[in-house]
Amino acid sequence: MATNTAVPRKGRRREPETRLGLVRRARRMNRILAETYPDAHCELDFDGPFQLLVATVLSAQTTDVRVNLTTPALFAKYPTAEDMAAADPEDLETLIRSTGFYRAKAKSLLGLSAAVRDRFGGEVPRTLDELVTLAGVGRKTANVVLGNAFDVPGITVDTHFGRLSRRFGWTAEEDPVKVEHEVGELIPRKEWTVLSHRMIWHGRRICHARRPACGACPLARLCPSFGEGPTDESTARKLVKGGPFS
Repeated sequence: MATNTAVPRKGRRREPETRLGLVRRARRMNRILAETYPDAHCELDFDGPFQLLVATVLSAQTTDVRVNLTTPALFAKYPTAEDMAAADPEDLETLIRSTGFYRAKAKSLLGLSAAVRDRFGGEVPRTLDELVTLAGVGRKTANVVLGNAFDVPGITVDTHFGRLSRRFGWTAEEDPVKVEHEVGELIPRKEWTVLSHRMIWHGRRICHARRPACGACPLARLCPSFGEGPTDESTARKLVKGGPFS
């Protein structure tokens, strides 16, 4: 899909996009996202790799806001992997209950804390292969930790990132690992972590799952899915949650 000078319309016939055209369009979209969200960052509050690891595990099936309300008391009582590994399971469950699925999450936190203590000398490991051996840690969580605690580039494919990648025509894959690899081939490696933040911010604020604010989207001219939501600007702007237009 070549970039158009006119706003695309849903259902408009398009010429097949070359691989080079896809790469150029994806990188241009990334630049626009960078201009739109210059302060994009991880919205979990943390101090150090262990806190980020725990907060990311807790963030499953809940909001970052909820996690940020929960972790101060949790980290005050269990500041290190050694402390958390020795925690009373029921007490840990009580502290994290508000994040949902608290029994499973407490089990994961106890397991990963013990592994960090016993296998990694109390330090969170710095490689993806090691991180994914920890209880409750998959590639998504590992990439969050690598990118934001250790400055190791990684793509975090959460529900927002996957949805936007498909809407943008960057991939047709549903599997997060395949999405990660396909998008990684389009965007320079040094941009992977901040791209993840930009995509997540855009998904939360404008490109919603049910009713995207297409008419207020800075990517409208480049997006093959333009028209899935309201295209009228005034209507679309009412759907925007938070910056950059509110």
